[in-house]
Amino acid sequence: MPMSQGERHYVHRTGWLRAAVLGANDGIVSTASLVLGVAASHATRDNVLIAGVAGLVAGAMSMAAGEYVSVSSQEATERADLAREQRELARAPEAEHRELSAIYERRGLEPKLAAQVAKQLMAHDALGAHARDELGITPALRARPIQAAFASAASFAAGAALPLAVAAAAGAEHGIALIAGLSLVSLAVLGGVAARAGGASIATGALRVTFWGALAMAITAAVGHFVGAAV
Repeated sequence: MPMSQGERHYVHRTGWLRAAVLGANDGIVSTASLVLGVAASHATRDNVLIAGVAGLVAGAMSMAAGEYVSVSSQEATERADLAREQRELARAPEAEHRELSAIYERRGLEPKLAAQVAKQLMAHDALGAHARDELGITPALRARPIQAAFASAASFAAGAALPLAVAAAAGAEHGIALIAGLSLVSLAVLGGVAARAGGASIATGALRVTFWGALAMAITAAVGHFVGAAV
């Protein structure tokens, strides 16, 4: 009889998936909104493209820096907690055994069995057992700052490249409509793919991302139009 049924789980994807989805979504929404806002102000095509390229570079660097700082803070907290737990295991192993046993009791094990499970797990990997069951730190969910930063920057640039490419290829007459339309379609696809990868509803994910993207573009275009008319 096979030992594993080959079940597919999604939790191991949450770290890079979160960064990639946020980056691509922000890349499409912010760059499309920026390009639409500048275009709505009756700027020249060259000015629209310059603004779009500047937005792509600035946004990618900002996403990478912000994600790195945020996840680095999380990683530092995890390291501090693990170091503290390691000291406690060296100083008072019996107390740590009782603490782990109590955790298993609260999860439904009988006291004797909980003590046996805690003893065996601590004999195998004491720090790993406490990290997982006391602190909630697992290898799949560990903070990875470099990975998150690169994922955010790359996905932002990939998302931003779409409205920028449309702006470069489209004529002045239909440029705004094409940028908005293709950006919204891309957001819907992105939301659906992200939801599917995370095991959630595809329709809900696509609708949520598309709605907020459309709202951001509409507001930015309106502001650009009125500012352009005023100056």
